[in-house]
Amino acid sequence: MTLPALTVESNLAAQYKAFVERLKMSAFTGDIETAYSARIAHATDNSVYYKVPQAIIYPKSTEDCQCIGKLAIHFPDVVFSARGGGTGTNGQSLTDGIVVDIRRYLNEIIELNLEEGWVRVQAGIVKDSLNDALRPHGLFFSPDLSTSNRATLGGMISTDASGQGSLVYGKTSDHVIGLKAVLANGEIIETAKISRDEALLKASGCTSEAAIYQQAMRTCIQHREGILKTFPRLNRFLTGYDLEHVVDGDNIDIGRLITGAEGSLAFVTEATLTLDKIAPLKALVNISYRSFDAALRHAPLLVKAKATSVETIDSTVLNFAKTDIVWHSIHHLIADVPDNELLGLNLVEFNADSAEEMKVHIEQLEVAITQEIGRDGSSITGYSVTYDKPDIQRIYAMRKKAVGLLGKVKGNQKPIAFAEDTAVPPENLADFIHEFRALLDSHNLKYGMFGHVDAGVLHVRPALDLSDPHQEALMHTLSDEVVALVAKHGGLMWGEHGKGFRSEYGPAFFGETLFNEMRKIKSVFDPHNQMNPGKICTPIESDDKLVSVRDIKRAGGERVIPISIKQDMFPAFECNGNGLCFNYEPTSPMCPSSKVTQDRRHTPKGRASMLREWTRLLSLSTKLGTTLESEGLSYKQFKSNFLSRFKNSILSNKPDFSHEVKEVMDGCLACKSCTHQCPVNIDVPHFRSIFLSIYYRRYLRPLKDILVANIETIAPLSARAPKLHNAIIELKWVKHFLEKQVGYKDAPQLSYPTLTSRVKALTVPFDLQRLSQMNTEERKHYIAVVQDPFTSYYDAASVEKLISVIYKLGFKPMVVPYTPNGKPAHVKGFLDKFEKQALKTANLLNQLHSLDITMVGTDASLVLCYRDEYKKYLREKRGNFFVHTIDEWLDLVLTEKHIVKAMIKKRFSLLAHCSEKTAMPALTTRWQSIFEKLGANVIVQPSGCCGMAGTYGHEASHYKNSKALYELSWSGVFKQCSTQHEVLVSGFSCRSQVARFEGKKPRHPIAVVNELIQ
Repeated sequence: MTLPALTVESNLAAQYKAFVERLKMSAFTGDIETAYSARIAHATDNSVYYKVPQAIIYPKSTEDCQCIGKLAIHFPDVVFSARGGGTGTNGQSLTDGIVVDIRRYLNEIIELNLEEGWVRVQAGIVKDSLNDALRPHGLFFSPDLSTSNRATLGGMISTDASGQGSLVYGKTSDHVIGLKAVLANGEIIETAKISRDEALLKASGCTSEAAIYQQAMRTCIQHREGILKTFPRLNRFLTGYDLEHVVDGDNIDIGRLITGAEGSLAFVTEATLTLDKIAPLKALVNISYRSFDAALRHAPLLVKAKATSVETIDSTVLNFAKTDIVWHSIHHLIADVPDNELLGLNLVEFNADSAEEMKVHIEQLEVAITQEIGRDGSSITGYSVTYDKPDIQRIYAMRKKAVGLLGKVKGNQKPIAFAEDTAVPPENLADFIHEFRALLDSHNLKYGMFGHVDAGVLHVRPALDLSDPHQEALMHTLSDEVVALVAKHGGLMWGEHGKGFRSEYGPAFFGETLFNEMRKIKSVFDPHNQMNPGKICTPIESDDKLVSVRDIKRAGGERVIPISIKQDMFPAFECNGNGLCFNYEPTSPMCPSSKVTQDRRHTPKGRASMLREWTRLLSLSTKLGTTLESEGLSYKQFKSNFLSRFKNSILSNKPDFSHEVKEVMDGCLACKSCTHQCPVNIDVPHFRSIFLSIYYRRYLRPLKDILVANIETIAPLSARAPKLHNAIIELKWVKHFLEKQVGYKDAPQLSYPTLTSRVKALTVPFDLQRLSQMNTEERKHYIAVVQDPFTSYYDAASVEKLISVIYKLGFKPMVVPYTPNGKPAHVKGFLDKFEKQALKTANLLNQLHSLDITMVGTDASLVLCYRDEYKKYLREKRGNFFVHTIDEWLDLVLTEKHIVKAMIKKRFSLLAHCSEKTAMPALTTRWQSIFEKLGANVIVQPSGCCGMAGTYGHEASHYKNSKALYELSWSGVFKQCSTQHEVLVSGFSCRSQVARFEGKKPRHPIAVVNELIQ
């Protein structure tokens, strides 16, 4: 069959098209996106809901937001929703209107007042980014949340976010001094706490601001008694419009209405916030329990111990954490008592200004815990105390990953958010959770639990398969039942994550009188219901409906996709929207393309969304539906010939959504950081290669892709005359041709002398027959060096140093005959070529494995291909061979008897390759151990991606982004080094990138090891 072009009904509705055209002609300076791919990328958040917007607008200033509002007056049917980090768990920012995305540009610190302890910021700044800037001054913005490395201050304000430590530090609203916001009509309002007299003066005008003050005072003063009676006495009292705290004695602050309003009243563009001092001392007590219930019931006593926070995690989350990259760094910090299963964990934090104060806190708690452990029937199995701040941060990183980790549940039923932030008085929490668990158990549901027990908030995520209509109906039933259950225990449904699509429960909670007062407030802010309509409430004059938990969900739209396709493309369907791939941190290797583009399409979540929509449209095709249902999806299913590809590529301009998907996939560096850093281990390079293999059954491949896919064949042929090759690629016209016609830039030079001539004197000939005739003891002395195209032909010096080290350590090195690894072909989607190359290489390496010959590869990213892609595609044909990375092998064989330690004055730093340090979290620790045995020290430098990632940085279309990534976290390391400080780089592509921008290629750590071994 033939792959069809996928057309979509993506034309904008008439009023939105007219609005966008008018906005382009206005003074608006930001970006406007109407491409279907951009809209799909904004159709989801961290919830189960799904809304495809009409357009996405990225304002660059408050004035741009004014342009939007002033124009909206003439388009009353056009609606908007502000979006920050897109991490809402209840669809707060989802809309089928226009998304106003503030994160891309409105992300600056405007003013910092150290004396008075406040900061003024733009609303799009990420919370951790703000705190990174404040930390050198000993200050921080204290409301914490698990998504702090991608959540924006605007989003935190809109949901009145809080998290760990809220009993001490409060919620976001407790830190808001003032806001600058733009109303639906384009008017700017600036909020602050003012006296009633000042408020009355502001209320006397004819502006929208005057109407807001009039209604706010009328509602909040006249209905004060009902408000106090209705609003729960809880640390977490998220209500939408905070009617209670608008009035504070003789003061009025309408900013309390906007804080927590979920963008339903105005666009927040700036905020002035109070800051807290960072306590110099911090400690974390990790207490292990025999049951989760025991951890819950012990929590109130821990709160009384004057802890800053108490966080609880159940065994479900802990067990998933043990399978994640995060566990490697914290397992030794968690009390694990032999013969006692860890079923509950409390993380108890203390902060102090002095060592004496901290000593009192810890000693008192230790006495209480020790007494409890000694009691018969005690539920505590052990505890540990951590004082090291980096270690504490690593433990909290595991806690913050909890939501995403729950997505690792095997099978179609996944833990989902819809009743995950219930809040009850802390003293009622254990009984409430007991009933909550009984409710879930009655439906035979699995679930995970964790949260802030000190505040009475626990995150509960039942596992459901929403692609099953019956289970979707069960979600609706459970939602109704949980609302009733929290009311029984004196709490509320939305303790931390806002209402969003749960707004339907608002009228019953507030009662008719107060809910109508909230609607009156909505009317004076947004009379035409244009600001995130249906969330919180609707204007009093409006007949519009509230959104509901029964609204459209992502899983419902994907029911048309055959299960066989979901299985073939399973990484894309595993995405739960957690958004960890939006991580702003420059030194995080997670998704480099998202950091330089600031485009949500260019994230693992965005690419997964593209792929899911592509398979949905493909499934709907009348030509393919039946076939895909029975066979799944593979490039082998689609006919292809040059003439048809030429026609589709050159002679036809037929619209095809596949082009948008391909553009998004092209931006992926295939670094595989997402495969290990994503909580659910989404593997974008895997489904990207499948997509490309299918896409190019319809269209012609670009020359650069053909070049890259065949580099493993071209390199050994060119290496027969390396001098000639190097001379040719340095010719100006050749460089110009490669860059402009082929799309390849800065082609690397081949090594000279060649690897063969370099190592001839150190190696023994490769002879399988001779090896097979040896006994096991004899074969133990042989080490087989597995070649790859990059180090063998472009960096032979590094391979030479490895072989020299093998020789010095008393082994007999031999070089395995070169066979293509297949990774370049896989990256570019030449899956037929990859499978053939992989099978040939696997057969050779399995022969060595059958003889128990130890094998070592020079470049880790190629070695990792044997462990991952080979398993995925070859399956049982892959065999059981194992190739060590250099550090793995050295860690096994390097012992004191081999070493004569030398005192080294020179300092070394290490920059590791993204692929290897995320796939092998022990990598950097191993290199430090190796250097320590040799009498040297190596400092591991935190870094993101260098921007090369195989051949990505050599492609002319990616050069700008490649350079930007290098400057993000790599260039600074080399600027700080000196003649007595050498920076070592483990990845071949990384060394090539450094050579390109620094003018000198750094050495692989093995080169230093070779120098140090006596």
